[in-house]
Amino acid sequence: MARYTGPVCRLYRREGRNLHLKSPRSAAARRVADKLTTPPGQHGRAPNKVSTYGVQLREKQSCKRIYGVLERQFRRYIARAERYRGVSGHVLLQLLERRLDNVVYRAGFAQTRAQARQFVGHKHITVNGQVVNIPSYEVRIGDVIALTEKGKNMKAIAESLSYAAASGRKGWITFNDDNNSAVLSSIPGRDDLDDIDVREQLIIELYSK
Repeated sequence: MARYTGPVCRLYRREGRNLHLKSPRSAAARRVADKLTTPPGQHGRAPNKVSTYGVQLREKQSCKRIYGVLERQFRRYIARAERYRGVSGHVLLQLLERRLDNVVYRAGFAQTRAQARQFVGHKHITVNGQVVNIPSYEVRIGDVIALTEKGKNMKAIAESLSYAAASGRKGWITFNDDNNSAVLSSIPGRDDLDDIDVREQLIIELYSK
C-alpha cells in the first residue's frame, strides 16, 4: 500500500494551495497561510515563468496529493474517467470521491484523508456490515459505512465525529447519529466539491497529449 510519508507542509508550499492534508484543528493547519506565501527552498526563490505544461502538471500533482493517490493508480482513474459519459474532469473527481478512504473522511470518521486511510487499513471500517480494509474500494450509492466494535471505542474517531457534527458534512452523504453510520446517498456534482481547489480539465488535457 504505497503512500507519501514525507513532510506535508512542503507539499503545501510546492503547490501554493491548501491541500487539506492536516487536521483543521491542528496548529500546523493554522500556519498554512504562512506556508502558502513562502516560496519553496531554504531561502525562497523568485518564481519562474510557468509553461502551459507546467500549469497542467501542478494541477495534476495537487489533485494526486489531495486524495493520496500515486501516479500509476491515478492514470487508471484518468483512463476510466475518459470512458464514462459526461465531462471527464468531473467524472475523475467523482471517482476519487467514491474511494472508501475519502468517504470515511467526508462522513466525519476522520479529520484527514490520511487518517481515514489508516482507519480503513486497520480494519475499523465496515461496508454493508463487512469489514473492508482497501482504501481504494469504490463505494456505491446506498452503501452503508459504519464502525467496527473496536472503532466505536476509539478516542480519535469520537473526536472526529464530534468535530464533524459541529462543522457540518457534505450533502451527498447521509449520516445516522443513532448508530454512527453513513450512507452514500448520491454522486457529488462539481458544485458539491467547492473545497477541491483544482482545475480538473487541465489534468485531462495533460494526459490527452
